[in-house]
Amino acid sequence: MKIIKTFFTLALILPLTLMAQSKATVTIQNNSALNRKETLIAIKWATVLSSYPQIDTANFVVVNPNTKKQIPFQLEHKGKAAIQNLLVQVDIKAKSSIILSIQKGKPEVFAAKIYARYVPERLDDFAWENDKIAFRAYGKALEKTEGDAYGYDVWVKRTNKLVLNDRYKRNDYHIDHGDGLDYYHVGYTLGAGNMAPYVNDTIRYSGNYHHWKVLDNGPLRSTFQLLYDSWNAGSIKVTAVKTISLDAGSQLNRIETVYTFNDTKPMPVVVGIIRREKAGVIGLNEQQGIMSYWEPTFEKDGTTAVGTILSTPAEKMWVNKEQLLTRTSVRNNEPIVYYSGAAWDKAGQITNSKQWQDYLDHFNQEIQNPLIVSVK
Repeated sequence: MKIIKTFFTLALILPLTLMAQSKATVTIQNNSALNRKETLIAIKWATVLSSYPQIDTANFVVVNPNTKKQIPFQLEHKGKAAIQNLLVQVDIKAKSSIILSIQKGKPEVFAAKIYARYVPERLDDFAWENDKIAFRAYGKALEKTEGDAYGYDVWVKRTNKLVLNDRYKRNDYHIDHGDGLDYYHVGYTLGAGNMAPYVNDTIRYSGNYHHWKVLDNGPLRSTFQLLYDSWNAGSIKVTAVKTISLDAGSQLNRIETVYTFNDTKPMPVVVGIIRREKAGVIGLNEQQGIMSYWEPTFEKDGTTAVGTILSTPAEKMWVNKEQLLTRTSVRNNEPIVYYSGAAWDKAGQITNSKQWQDYLDHFNQEIQNPLIVSVK
């Protein structure tokens, strides 16, 4: 009798165990008063495996049980062989939650919304874009040439398609062929939100990046590293590694910089935005660490907006003849994270300075109020 009872108990438990291994349920909770749109969520892969240990990485889907529709996803590696996170892009209203199911199935083919690459055919550019905006950084081959520049460049877009390769292939990206162009001037400034040491009240620009490494490349997030050889920042010898991530749907990059220098004291640094000769709309919010610039309109090319958000306290913000600047401090070999990016009025989504400031404020509030993710 005891044997029969034990067998009956196991018969009940085993199907439940197998069922638990056939999927994972993800709950995403938004406790803030912010509506979140096109938000990229990182779900730790270890938590997915703990609920769904038999998952086949080539044969699973992420589904919204209410709509029965698949959700685009990406397996994020962060440059490592093992998967680090499952990335999903969702909309979620304020004070609400959504549930997603990770289960066996054939994933749909979703168009990539993000792309980054080294561009050897254009003097070592490194360029990256998403479905909103595009950027580039300048490499070794451009150093000490007539076209050299220190900061980040912006390529404006009015299409959700990826355009970098086409623009480089045409070699005519300073003219708008219907999807946008490059009319942003950087010169010997920090351009659209680059960072540099600020020693003895002077910006100590590095050379251009000399090495690069792609850690992830879409379809929802691209992450790469730019490595800078050592240079003299006043009396301090410095090297830098900048890890840049851009998410689909975002106007802003996440930039994590690690400066290495031989000093136990913090080193002052500045984030900068190039200023134009004609009047624009400038916003300096030291308390929130937000710096914004709605540039003057460039005739037929439209208006570019640029902004930065610090995750460390802003010690000072000011404007000189060339740039908007925010000063903060870093320690040797400790990462500092900030956000920088841009928008274009001709894209039709952010068309005036108030909308740009509202976007930056909302983005900053999202950073301060992360979503809560649970997996079971």
